[in-house]
Amino acid sequence: MAAVAAAGISPDVSRNDSTFHEARDGAHAYLQSRLTRPIATTPSAPFTIPTIDLTPSFSSSLAHRQAVALQIRDACTSSGFFYIVAHGIPDSVCNGVLEQARRFMHELPREKKEEVHMRKSPFNRGWEPAEHTSIAGDAETKEGFNWGYEEGLDLDGGDGKYVELDGQKPEGTANLWPNEEDLPGFYAGIKEYYGRVLRLARHLFRLFALSFELPEDFFDPMTTHPGGIARLMYYPGPKEQDEVEDNIGLGAHSDYECFTILLPSSTPGLEILSPDGDWHSAPRVEGGLIVNIGDFLMRWTNDMYKSTVHRVVNRMAESRYSVPFFFSINYDQTVEVRIEHC
Repeated sequence: MAAVAAAGISPDVSRNDSTFHEARDGAHAYLQSRLTRPIATTPSAPFTIPTIDLTPSFSSSLAHRQAVALQIRDACTSSGFFYIVAHGIPDSVCNGVLEQARRFMHELPREKKEEVHMRKSPFNRGWEPAEHTSIAGDAETKEGFNWGYEEGLDLDGGDGKYVELDGQKPEGTANLWPNEEDLPGFYAGIKEYYGRVLRLARHLFRLFALSFELPEDFFDPMTTHPGGIARLMYYPGPKEQDEVEDNIGLGAHSDYECFTILLPSSTPGLEILSPDGDWHSAPRVEGGLIVNIGDFLMRWTNDMYKSTVHRVVNRMAESRYSVPFFFSINYDQTVEVRIEHC
């Protein structure tokens, strides 16, 4: 989720909370500062998105796990993006959740989508039509469905202490789900993928800890009931070829949590802004997921790890689907110090 989206910029939602407006204005200012930074005047290293094989990270050998952590460190201090393969989530599960994205967007009638519209949620959960939100007030073609952590989706059970960003403990769940009879199997398909990607995120955080030369379990107590927002995203292709340049699915932004794990469909669309001011395409790697650093972890590491601006532009005739998962620590966790080794 983009930093601006986190502030809840929804043109048909009115709020009187001055804190909300302050957060929204701050998010706008932050994004503009990222987009208007001076372009590097000296040639930089070629912009690359490395592919990291996670196989050794599941080894009993600490040296093998540290070797993977070093690759992650190199990627995070340069592009801020990397692919992961051999991550442990079966292709069938990944394809299954992408199919749930297609089903929600095309098989659920609009009146049923309206029943789970995000205007009904104080936490921006549920159906997000294209006209409801945008990064900077510009027209975007995306459509989404958003949900967050709940213990029923956690394969490790959770600790019963989950709270939202504002400190509230939801009664039941804060998520808005379609009725089972309206979209049979939808929740089960979401649960199967979410539980696995949540477990993968915790594993990655252990590798991040090693990359900081910290104890491997440094983040474990901070991710027992974590922030874990996920979205089903749909980006239609341009109707006419001359519309390609203006077919902005999701405007330029940076993510705001610690890191994001993205499952894309085969249709390309993700573009990353390099330090030289050029947009670089990040196509799908077969069997791979894309990981990128968020603003929180960049700040926590004193800007050593890079939260890189990116956008989605579908230039193909085919529709694009993706499932981003935005991972953070427990929302009630106090972060007292930056990671010292950075």
